[in-house]
Amino acid sequence: MQTMTFHEPGRPLQAERHPDPLPGPGEVRLRIRACGVCRTDLHIVDGELPRKCAHVVPGHEVVGIVDAVGEGAGHAIGARLGVPWLGGTCGTCLYCRTGAENLCDRAEFTGWSRDGGYADTLIARADYAFPVPAGFSDAEAAPLLCAGLIGYRSWMKAGEARPVSSLGLYGFGAAAHLLAQLAIWSGQSVHAFTRPGDTAAQALARSLGCVWAGSSDQAPPQPLDAAILFAPAGELVPVALQAVRKGGSVVCGGIHMSDIPRFPYALLWEERRLLSVANLTRADALAYLPLAARAGVRPHVTTYPLHEANTALADLRRGAVTGAAVLIPA
Repeated sequence: MQTMTFHEPGRPLQAERHPDPLPGPGEVRLRIRACGVCRTDLHIVDGELPRKCAHVVPGHEVVGIVDAVGEGAGHAIGARLGVPWLGGTCGTCLYCRTGAENLCDRAEFTGWSRDGGYADTLIARADYAFPVPAGFSDAEAAPLLCAGLIGYRSWMKAGEARPVSSLGLYGFGAAAHLLAQLAIWSGQSVHAFTRPGDTAAQALARSLGCVWAGSSDQAPPQPLDAAILFAPAGELVPVALQAVRKGGSVVCGGIHMSDIPRFPYALLWEERRLLSVANLTRADALAYLPLAARAGVRPHVTTYPLHEANTALADLRRGAVTGAAVLIPA
């Protein structure tokens, strides 16, 4: 098998060859067709997230074909499956027992604590791999496995307290461009906030049907019912709180964010909510993937060959990717 392996921060991923792994009980082996490049991968390779193991193959937006199954795996040879960030849970801790497996005390994470999809072959727990709707190509399906899922979970959290008619998305990258399509399909008015001067992202937002697109340092033309932050920039938290109406919610959708600056209590007062989203659950995946297909979500992707994973990460780091980046094995 061919991999692009992370060894230490500041060092490029290394192209390596290893013997093909064999699936154990309850596992499947996938021949990878596509793997999305997520900002969380950047947080790992840049050392912003703590290391879980000495070296790891990044990537957690994996689409592949089952070519070997372990005992009791429950998937057929030839099935097309998607493997997301959450790679396994203990099933016994308080969170697993109460429907919050995304907060499991002993969770495994694809591409962080177990090898992921920057490769041509992957071993995954069969119970954390999901059928991919037929309407998506491999490259289109890959971003759904994290950008889509974390956007969906953030969106559901944003609407828990009150109905949302006007939604703001801060950071219009992979997750936001997928969620915008779902939110617009559901009847919401979406406002897209991008890096100042990112006219390409703003043009994409308008083409998808967003009612407004501008820079994150601009105020929206109307108060928002909710805002979701995908940009890992803590300074945007008080900006978003100022943009939402009384009773509105601000959801932080990333696994890592820079420090949030001090802000006056008045921005939070009047029953505004500030909350974070962590990981995902299997129920999220089972709900979101067919919903994305029904809603006609169409991922905008830029593909790179697997051996150019470092280039893809560099492009993502400097904001040069519009939509989502996807690696394709040779």
